[in-house]
Amino acid sequence: MSAVEKSPNVVVVMTTQWRAQSTGFAGDGNAVTPCLDALAEEAIDFFQAVTPHPFGVFARAAFLTGTACPSNGIRDYYDSLSKDSRTIAHCFGQQGYDTAFFGKWQLYKRNPNDAVVGEAHAKIKVPVDRRVGFEFWEGFESGFLLNDGFYHGSNLGAPKQLKGYQSDVIVDRAIDFLDTRGPENPFFAFLSLDAPHPPYAEDAAGVPTRVPETILLDENVPEKGSVRATARTELGGYYAHIEATDRSIGRLIDCLKQNGEWENTLFVFTSAHGDMHGSHGVFRKGWPYEEAIRVPLLMSWPSGLGGARRDPLLVSLLDLGPSLLGLALEKSSSWEAGDERGRDWSSAIRLEAIGPEFQSISMPSVPPFEKQCPYVWQGRRTIGKTTVETANGDSFALDH
Repeated sequence: MSAVEKSPNVVVVMTTQWRAQSTGFAGDGNAVTPCLDALAEEAIDFFQAVTPHPFGVFARAAFLTGTACPSNGIRDYYDSLSKDSRTIAHCFGQQGYDTAFFGKWQLYKRNPNDAVVGEAHAKIKVPVDRRVGFEFWEGFESGFLLNDGFYHGSNLGAPKQLKGYQSDVIVDRAIDFLDTRGPENPFFAFLSLDAPHPPYAEDAAGVPTRVPETILLDENVPEKGSVRATARTELGGYYAHIEATDRSIGRLIDCLKQNGEWENTLFVFTSAHGDMHGSHGVFRKGWPYEEAIRVPLLMSWPSGLGGARRDPLLVSLLDLGPSLLGLALEKSSSWEAGDERGRDWSSAIRLEAIGPEFQSISMPSVPPFEKQCPYVWQGRRTIGKTTVETANGDSFALDH
């Protein structure tokens, strides 16, 4: 059987805090993203894609389980995913796929009294029985160490420090897996990257931090207090990490092409959520605004999806797993249906059906950090408007 005739490989690269507008192909003059720009020229650009929850822990749990928070067991920032959770890795594994995870997990037990940024969370070992369906697993629990982090897993053993920029290290581990695995089975690989998440001032693999005065700001960043100055300073580091991580993703794509796997690989680039960066006078994530909830989503499968297009399909990361199963296997029956579960939009992706009219988005709790959205809310997003209801009964609408 030729590579094109067998079920496709599936690769998902999910970054953190990379908002949809912050790429060259989306028109951001600050962003240097030549690798992703090249990918966009042959991929489907779902430019209305959204996160189900604009916070990393919740978004990744929703993607992996195909179930919205808190129905998947994750209500608060420090909740851990149950070892009995059924995930997309289980679904692909049961169809004969080799399954592999690389990078940030952030779904096991963490001590709330330890520093969020640092070695304490980075050195936590995720047990084999908590890796929910991934046969091969290499990464770290958390810690936000963008350089010289600690990694553990299948070929690494106990947590050990690996020198280098996190995006580069994770891609290197994935490339090593691709180069050494047997060719008999297709594979599902999930790469979970911190960048361009704070701390923005960290070194970005030698990519220089942008000079703040050269950063172009959106008109909705107000001229009040230090908002614009803070935004420019943070964005200087943010765009450096975007450029460095774009380069890492490009190396992964080059590996798949050199190995002859690219034509039959369903490749996805996306992010768990965005970042406000001063828009509407606020920072970070958790907010119901476009800058936090809309995420980049490129999907490429040269032998299976045809040429490039910009597609307004209103798809959520909650739907991504079921839709990938539907595309790759032409079925997603192994996922249960339900109000809190993602839906298979593979027919809409193939332009054979109409997509959803709206997406549900929410913040199930308020994480204990500064600058984040300070209230719990539920939202209903259409292409033109997001209507929001807060836990205390307030409601408002945001026009896009």
